[in-house]
Amino acid sequence: MQITQSLHTSINVTNLEKAEYFYGEVLGLQKVERSRPSPGAWYQIGNYQIHLIVVDKIVNQPEHEKWGRNPHIAFLVSDLDAAKQQLLNYNFPIQVSASGRSAIFTQDLDGNVIELSSLSQNQK
Repeated sequence: MQITQSLHTSINVTNLEKAEYFYGEVLGLQKVERSRPSPGAWYQIGNYQIHLIVVDKIVNQPEHEKWGRNPHIAFLVSDLDAAKQQLLNYNFPIQVSASGRSAIFTQDLDGNVIELSSLSQNQK
């Protein structure tokens, strides 16, 4: 088997309105039409999609000191400083990567961890 690309990631959320605010407004992702009748929302990033799935309760035991050790989605951003400022402007928490990479972590309103990173000279 050879995996050639990632198609989508499903994320459980408890409040669709709050999740749409975070993924659509704060992160600025493009919402697309869904092919399923169940509650949720889909967002397009190039050839990749984020599928928000509504659930009653999210159960996890997060690592609080190093968010990157939690299940997360990683996005490449063109300007990490601008991304950091955008999150701070919306009052979302950030945590700098403990590895020293050019990356920060944040959390959506359900505690799902999102990594935002940029390619530094030594990663290109």
